[in-house]
Amino acid sequence: MIGKTLSHYRVLDKLGAGGMGAVYRAEDTRLKRQVALKVLPVDMAENPDWLRRFQREAELVASLNDPGIVTIYSVEEANGLHFLTMELVQGQTLADQLPSGGMRLDRFLAIALPLAQALAAAHDRGVTHRDLKPANVMVTPEGQVKVLDFGLAKLLVADGASDQTLMPTEALTQAGLVMGTIPYMAPEQLEGRSVDHRCDIFSMGIILHEMVTGERPFKGESSASLISAILRDQPHSITDSRSDVPRQLDRVIQRCLQKDPERRYQTAKDLRNDLEDLPADLNSVKADQPRSVAVLPLKDMSPQKDQDYFCEGVSEDIINALSKVDELRVASRMAAFQIVDKTTDLGQIGERLNVETVLAGSVRKAGNRVRISAELVDVRDSALLWSERYDRDLEDVFEVQDEISENIVKALQVTLSPKEKRAIQHQAPLDIRAYEYYLRGRRLFYGGTRKTFERGLQMFDRAIEIDPKFAAPYAAIADSSSHLYLYFDNSESNLKRADEASRKALELAADSAEAHASRGLALSLLERFQEAEEAFETAIRLDPKLFEAHYFYARSCWQQSKLPEAAQHFDRASEVRPEDFQSICLLGSVYHGLGDSEKAMDCHHRSLEVIEKHLDLNPDDARALYLGSGALIGIGKTEQGLEWAARAVEIDPTDSAVLYNVACTYSNAQRLDEAIDYLERAVAAGFASKDWIINDGDFEPLREHSRYLALLDSMD
Repeated sequence: MIGKTLSHYRVLDKLGAGGMGAVYRAEDTRLKRQVALKVLPVDMAENPDWLRRFQREAELVASLNDPGIVTIYSVEEANGLHFLTMELVQGQTLADQLPSGGMRLDRFLAIALPLAQALAAAHDRGVTHRDLKPANVMVTPEGQVKVLDFGLAKLLVADGASDQTLMPTEALTQAGLVMGTIPYMAPEQLEGRSVDHRCDIFSMGIILHEMVTGERPFKGESSASLISAILRDQPHSITDSRSDVPRQLDRVIQRCLQKDPERRYQTAKDLRNDLEDLPADLNSVKADQPRSVAVLPLKDMSPQKDQDYFCEGVSEDIINALSKVDELRVASRMAAFQIVDKTTDLGQIGERLNVETVLAGSVRKAGNRVRISAELVDVRDSALLWSERYDRDLEDVFEVQDEISENIVKALQVTLSPKEKRAIQHQAPLDIRAYEYYLRGRRLFYGGTRKTFERGLQMFDRAIEIDPKFAAPYAAIADSSSHLYLYFDNSESNLKRADEASRKALELAADSAEAHASRGLALSLLERFQEAEEAFETAIRLDPKLFEAHYFYARSCWQQSKLPEAAQHFDRASEVRPEDFQSICLLGSVYHGLGDSEKAMDCHHRSLEVIEKHLDLNPDDARALYLGSGALIGIGKTEQGLEWAARAVEIDPTDSAVLYNVACTYSNAQRLDEAIDYLERAVAAGFASKDWIINDGDFEPLREHSRYLALLDSMD
C-alpha cells in the first residue's frame, strides 16, 4: 500500500494493524493535510457482515464529539478497497509510556481524567469500547489524550500470547462471545455473558492500576491462568507497591475492579468525578497509608483462669489509647477480639484485619501482683518489633498500659503531637478495685442483652461506691441506661438515669470524648437535639476517630429527619470502624430515604461483604443476620433475605432490635401484614422511638396502612 493512492489519499507509511484492518498515514492531496486511513482487508470487504460492521464503527465514532476521542472524517471506497479517514494523532500510545515503577502521580492524573471523560462522553451516546487498553490510548507530545478503536469487536485466541486476537463470527452484542484483549477484560466478557458500558470501567481500573504501579492487577503465565486470575483473584492494594499514593485513589481503583458489575462505578462520569476529587497535587501527598496495629486480648495465665474480664479490659484500654493517634490505624475491639476465637496464626490475623502489626501477650494476676507480657510482631515477616515483661503491683497496671502504648508508637516510628501524648495517658481511678468492677461491667455491656446491661449496671454502681470520682463508670451507666431505654424498657427511670449519669461523667471528665458522646446519646433520647448536637460535635473535636460519636450523632439526625446529615455521620462511622456493618446498613437505608438508589445499592453490597465475613466467624449473630436480610432484599435476593430474617428471629425471638429490623425486611419485601406483626412485637418488647419509626424509609410501604397508623397512635 505504501506509495499507492486511494482516491485522493497518498499512502505514506503503515502505522499498525488490528482485527478489522490496517492503519496508514496518508496525505489528503486536496486539503493538503495528513490523515489516518483504516483499510478493511479485501476478504472482509467481500463479506456483507464485515462491511456492515466496518460501517458501524465509523458511524459510532463519528457520532461522538469529545476532544479525547479520535475524529472520523469520512467513509470511502476506491480501487475495490473500503476505508475510512480520520484524524491523524501524533504521539505515543499509553502502552509505550508506562514506566516499570509507575507514573508520577501528577502525570497519572493528567492522563486518567481526560481518559475517564472520553469514556463518559462515549457512554452517554450509548457507545461501549469493549477493548480499552493502553495500546488504544494515544498521548500527544502536548499531553492530549485520544482514545482509538471505538466499536471494534475481537475474539480471543484460546491460547498463546495474551494480546493476540481473532475476528468473531457472530454479532458484536450477542451473549456467548468473548470480545476484547485478555489482560484488560471484565469477568463478564471472559465468561461470554452480555456486556454493557461497565466492562469499560473494569478495563479502566486495570489501566489505572498499571499506570500507578507499573503492573497489571491480574497475572498469569498463560491465557488460561490469566483468565482464572481475573475471574477469581482479589487485586492487591496499590499501596502495597506505592507508599506515596492516597487511600482515596486505591478505593477508586478497587471499585472499578469489582467482579460484579453492580458493585463497580455505574457510570464513567462518577469515576471521573471521584478522580477529580483527588488532591490537586498528588505528589504533595505524603505516605497516606498510616501504620496499623491490632491489639489482641491478652491471654489469661492466672492460676484460677478467672481473669478474662481483666485481660480484655487492659487490651481495650490500650486500643482506646492508640486510637487517639492520628497517624495510626487501630483495629477495633470487636474485630480484634473476634478473630482470635478462629485463628492464632498472626499472618492470617493480619490479613483478615488488614493490619501490618499485631500486639499479643498475656496476664498473670495473683493477689496484689500482676505480670504482663507483651510483644509487637510484624505479620508480614514475623519479625519481633518490640517485647517487654512487666512485674508490678496491681495498682501499677495503668502505668504499664501507658508504657505499652508508648512503646508501640515508638516501634512503629510514629511521631506524637503534644495533644496525642496527653491523650494516650490513662486516666486512672483512685482505687484499683473500682477499676476491676468497671472492667467486669464493661465486659457485660458488650453482651448486648437486657440481662447483661442490667448486670453491668450493678458492676458500675459498685465501682462508683468505691471511687465516686471515677468518671468512666458514670458514662457506662449512661450508655447502659440509654440502650435499655432504646431496646428493652422505655421507662422514664432509664431515661432519667441516662441523663443524670451522663451529666456526672462530664462534671468529672470535661475533656473526655467518650463522656460527651454518652451525653449526646442521652440528650438525643430526651429529644433535646440542639444540646445533643453540641455534645456530639465536642466529642468528635476531642477524638475524631470515636465511632460512637459519629454513629449516635447519625441516629440523632435520622430521628429528626435530617437525612443528609445522617448520611454524612453514618459514612464517617463506617470509615472509622469498617468492620461495623450496622453503620453501612443504616447508611443504605438513609440513601433509600433520600431517593438515591445507586448509593443505597452500593451500601447494600458493601454491607453484605462485611456481614458475610462476620458470619464466617459468628454464624449465629442475630444482628448480622437481620441487617444482612435487609441488604439482601435491597439487591433483589428476596427469598434469601426472608430466610436470614427468620433465622434471626429464631435465635432471639423477644429482642426488640431483632423484631424491629425484621419488620423493615418484610416491609421492603412488600409483605406488609407480616411487617406490621413484627413492628407491633418490637414495640411491645420495648422499642421506644416513635420518631425513628416515622423517619425510617424502610416503612414507606406501610405509611397508609391502618394498623401502622394505629400503632403510632398507641405510642403517644
